Amino acid sequence: MLIVDSDLCVGCGLCEENCAFGAIEVVDGIAVVGESCTLCGSCVDSCEVEALSLEGVEKNVQVDLESWSGIWVYCEYRAGKLAPVSLELLGVGRKLADTRGVELSAVLIGTGTEDTAQELISHGADKVYRADNPALEHFTDECYGSILTTLIREHQPEVVLAGATAIGRSFIPGVANTLGAGLTADCTQLEIRHDDGALLQTRPAFGGNIMATIVCPGSRPQMATVRPKVMQEFEFDAARQGSVVDVVLDETMLSSKVRVLESVVAENYDVNIQDSDILIGGGRGLDSEKGFDLIRELAQSLDGAVSASRAVVDAGWIGYPHQVGQTGKTVAPKLYIACGISGAIQHVAGMQSSETIVAINRDENAPIFNVADFGIVGDLYEVLPKLISKIEGHRKI
Repeated sequence: MLIVDSDLCVGCGLCEENCAFGAIEVVDGIAVVGESCTLCGSCVDSCEVEALSLEGVEKNVQVDLESWSGIWVYCEYRAGKLAPVSLELLGVGRKLADTRGVELSAVLIGTGTEDTAQELISHGADKVYRADNPALEHFTDECYGSILTTLIREHQPEVVLAGATAIGRSFIPGVANTLGAGLTADCTQLEIRHDDGALLQTRPAFGGNIMATIVCPGSRPQMATVRPKVMQEFEFDAARQGSVVDVVLDETMLSSKVRVLESVVAENYDVNIQDSDILIGGGRGLDSEKGFDLIRELAQSLDGAVSASRAVVDAGWIGYPHQVGQTGKTVAPKLYIACGISGAIQHVAGMQSSETIVAINRDENAPIFNVADFGIVGDLYEVLPKLISKIEGHRKI
């Protein structure tokens, strides 16, 4: 935990300047820590008045680095389904493991997982540690964190990866904290250094204006959460062989101070723009919420889905599940049509991996045209109806 001593803090702003994650800011003359804090300690080192401190974090450097070996992926299993990012992580994990010449293991926690372990092996895992118990039906930070922490301490993997999902962001930082390990959040690229096995963890920093590569060469395990849709899945091979280890769970692992009374499916829960091959994105250039009627019509004509920039989500024109960008979802459809989206770097970070990008904007100098494969300068209220008409005409042929 990062502690701010309000009596010592002078509000100088050095901690804010030195935080690569934008997780701390000075408010009313006092440093305030945000949820994106990874407990890296850079702000503590920069504080000249010693107003910041880390508590409950072991900072001792691991001397015997050679005793830590293997690449691990936490494979998220929720509501009876495997989160797609798990398979993406196995893809990059397979590459890292092959580079190091070590084993790739998956950690599967939940209940009723059935054939999921074999699916993970078919997607690249050499071994699956399976913790399957009815008590794990509902996610809690304590139970899931306790199980993963115990397994890491016992088997000592050199790298642990997890998805930057709501669940991953909730309990993985606690695991890293307990282990005294470094954690890089929201990574978009991972590589491993040949000479010393250091994990090169690249993520957007300073509001997405730069890409920072973070290294923890002197401690293990090296931990990172990865954004969905930025890594490629390992090619499915039904013939792949691997081993499944059923984890023996004791009462301490299954006990939690939190008791889940009810799980409620949120409105728009079934909206998953990351699974769509065609996305039609709407931005502030729509001028009003009614503009999304036209966006939905175009999406329907293309059998696609509707997405949006942060500006219109913040304005309440459409729900958060549709948001693309650094603070939303990362997407990689075959076709992305940006309508009235200016192309701020935070939005581009979430859709630049699309195979084909089409931009429609009345401002010919909009940054979105710098990443677009095709651009149309014009009023979207004139362009989209004609585009819809052409598409519908071809569909009737």
